[in-house]
Amino acid sequence: MTSAPGPTADSVRLAWPAEAAAIAELQRRSWDALPAELGPTLLSGITLAEMTEAWHQFLNRPQQATRRLLVAVEQGQLAGFATTGAAQDPDRDPARDGEIDQFVIDPRARHLGHGSRLLNACADTLRADGFAHAVWWVLATDDVLRAFLSSSGWAPDGAHREIGSEDASVRVRQIRLHTDLTPA
Repeated sequence: MTSAPGPTADSVRLAWPAEAAAIAELQRRSWDALPAELGPTLLSGITLAEMTEAWHQFLNRPQQATRRLLVAVEQGQLAGFATTGAAQDPDRDPARDGEIDQFVIDPRARHLGHGSRLLNACADTLRADGFAHAVWWVLATDDVLRAFLSSSGWAPDGAHREIGSEDASVRVRQIRLHTDLTPA
């Protein structure tokens, strides 16, 4: 019996349920790079097994038909992932406004083009799902990500929020960026 060859070129595609554990491991590695007060709080609140199960559930039973998990692949290995779907903010129209919720590039695979490919795939996916606009909440202190997004046509829309631990011991500020997805 011959199995189909796996992807060997750098690419972006929909995630497979069998990749839930690799996605959870990548997410945990990315949390190590978060601000010092946030990473350990997130990591202590959930186990790798719980994260793997959550991603498995996400892939097998999405909450909405337009909820997607995309993965960036490098030589057959996971290099990043992102989730897309309808915007959840009360001031956005979930029929016209999509969002990028999670967006993670493996720290070991940064600056190799995976972020650009993944961002373009997210925009294409949201557009194909019928969204005209997209939003994305980013850490206010993440100047590198904001500069990357700004160079790709994203801009602040004036909205901001604070998120953090349930006991409020850790709080971080986020700003919301937006972009137009309609064809030029």
